[in-house]
Amino acid sequence: MAIKYGRPLESQVRVVPAKPQDAPRADALDLIHRPRRNRRTDWARRMVRENTLSANDLIWPLFLVDGDNVRIPVPSMPGVERISVDQAVRDAERAAALDIPCLALFPYTDPALRNETGSEALNPENLVCRTVQAIKKAVPDIGILCDVALDPYTSHGHDGLLADGVILNDETVDVLVQQSILQADAGCDIIAPSDMMDGRIGAIRQGLDDAGHDAIQIMAYAAKYASCFYGPFRDAVGSSTTLTGDKRTYQMDFCNSDEALREVELDLEEGADMVMVKPGLPYLDIVRRIKDTFSHPTFVYQVSGEYAMIMAAASNGWLDGEKAMVESLMAFKRAGADGILTYFAPRVAEKLKKGRLF
Repeated sequence: MAIKYGRPLESQVRVVPAKPQDAPRADALDLIHRPRRNRRTDWARRMVRENTLSANDLIWPLFLVDGDNVRIPVPSMPGVERISVDQAVRDAERAAALDIPCLALFPYTDPALRNETGSEALNPENLVCRTVQAIKKAVPDIGILCDVALDPYTSHGHDGLLADGVILNDETVDVLVQQSILQADAGCDIIAPSDMMDGRIGAIRQGLDDAGHDAIQIMAYAAKYASCFYGPFRDAVGSSTTLTGDKRTYQMDFCNSDEALREVELDLEEGADMVMVKPGLPYLDIVRRIKDTFSHPTFVYQVSGEYAMIMAAASNGWLDGEKAMVESLMAFKRAGADGILTYFAPRVAEKLKKGRLF
């Protein structure tokens, strides 16, 4: 029979002789599980990655100072500046462009305005209130978190009212409620009491609600430890030279862990919407315990001392600063944090905008 369309199929197939299989290596391990298979390639590592970091996880702290067109470097925090209101608006615009959802504001108060009672905290035209109003006018959709405590305003550098060397709890709470309402009136979105006075969350929640600010969120500094890692921050807000004594009668003992759970439970019962652990890296165990116990929005503050250590080591060539930045932030996510206050926020957001962290 004639072949109509060419050669038979068999004649078109090239037969390649099979190669004998290599003999098994005599020293090969008899393993069923080889975890390194999931780490062999970049795409595989990305596919099985357990935790990720996005711009949505970031809160950017800004230090404020009076003046116009002012940017003053903070020597102990390379890359961080005290900025005037107009420059804070510029940074808010930058944050919005980088998809950073929230800014945290901290004032450097002119020493001439500081006194024993921190009365400048209750001035509706103070630096924080003016900055909140300016940012909300220019960038209305960005969140603003305001610190509630008296240490930037007192001549003694403490977070509360002081009498005969003793911090007055209940009297301080009365002032903090007024300060919170003032900041909410200015347009603040999140009130963040960092003072560690007993009962202040419940009092502030009641005060805000009574003043018509029931939609304002509260992020409680619930587990704030008496730590040496705050030093550069105190330089930035100007309290390092004014602080008399220490803050161990109201900030937590860094030897304690169970106490943090009790503090968080109280703040949640009193109406906190979110809780915070401060400092960060030395307290990852606290972050994990709080998140596992309460399953509530949990934030962590990568404080000034942590930032300064990474920057100092990087500037001396002792480690890769960019990699250390990312690794430290991922540690917070791995520990269970829902968000991070960090001075690295704009740098890491820039990297995220370009598409890859590492």
